[in-house]
Amino acid sequence: MSQIYIRSARPADLPAITEIYRDAVLHGTATYEIDPPDMEEMTRRFHAVTADGFPYVVAELDGAVIGYAYASYFRTRPAYWWSVEDSIYIAPEAKGKGLGKVLLQQLIKDCTNLGFRQFIAVIGDGHDASASVRLHLSSGFKHSGTIRASGFKHGRWLDTVLMQLDMNGGSETLPGTPPLKA
Repeated sequence: MSQIYIRSARPADLPAITEIYRDAVLHGTATYEIDPPDMEEMTRRFHAVTADGFPYVVAELDGAVIGYAYASYFRTRPAYWWSVEDSIYIAPEAKGKGLGKVLLQQLIKDCTNLGFRQFIAVIGDGHDASASVRLHLSSGFKHSGTIRASGFKHGRWLDTVLMQLDMNGGSETLPGTPPLKA
């Protein structure tokens, strides 16, 4: 039986990452991008995330990348430096098999180890039945709010759901040096 491996992403994974994201842009509502970015743009984005020290991981099955996830700043202004946002995308053939949870759990572990205090999920087309909302709930995230009709894609208005997970004491204690800024 084949086993899924979670590992750090590398530049050689970018063709598969680009194709997975292309499918999400063209056929899904998790991202509000309308036109899929090309390989050059995805490479730029990958290096921007990894150069700052954020976790960027892939799920591999039989040598093929079937999903990826990364964390990055929720917002870049200094007051937000203790908060991260996740992004998770799964290849069409691998959806619905629990892969998103494995990737999210890895990001939570990595971001906790880095010292972040808040993990934010910004979920496009968020509703109670959405796979992403269910995934984040099952990983301990709590609803923080809904921005109604914030996106328009595939001929309909989409809500954005915000979810949040406290890490490393959350807001219960004062933070020290911002993660990745030491």
